[in-house]
Amino acid sequence: MNLQTVRRWLLMLSGFLALALAMVGVFVPVLPTTPFLLLAAACFVRSSPRLYAWLIHHRWFGSHIRHYREHRAVSLTAKVTALVLLWGVIGASALFTVSALWVRLSLGAIAVAVTLHLLHLRTLTPEMVRSERRAPDGDEGAGPLSA
Repeated sequence: MNLQTVRRWLLMLSGFLALALAMVGVFVPVLPTTPFLLLAAACFVRSSPRLYAWLIHHRWFGSHIRHYREHRAVSLTAKVTALVLLWGVIGASALFTVSALWVRLSLGAIAVAVTLHLLHLRTLTPEMVRSERRAPDGDEGAGPLSA
């Protein structure tokens, strides 16, 4: 097995691991979904064009990757959902399952940091989505994630 083949398999394995973490991140508010999706896309674009095409056209995850890749933006729905889940889960954990003050403060600090990060991301606008639809289909490997 040559070095190029080993590299390709390691990138695919890393892509699947990142995708698994992204799926967990859908349900665990402290674990971010979009960065892991972007990492999976970056790994797949360098290892398997077929897996990359599958991921960016995926029913649930594809639009997040395309919007971030094209516009560096996240939809308002994704932001609101993430914030509601974040504060709901962290708030419930801090109030009902954790008794140590330092852990409660740590959870609060994490929630504030993630909230600030989400609010700093650009919000996807209808104009951005319309410009995507008008743009001709180009090379799916082009863009910031390509090698």
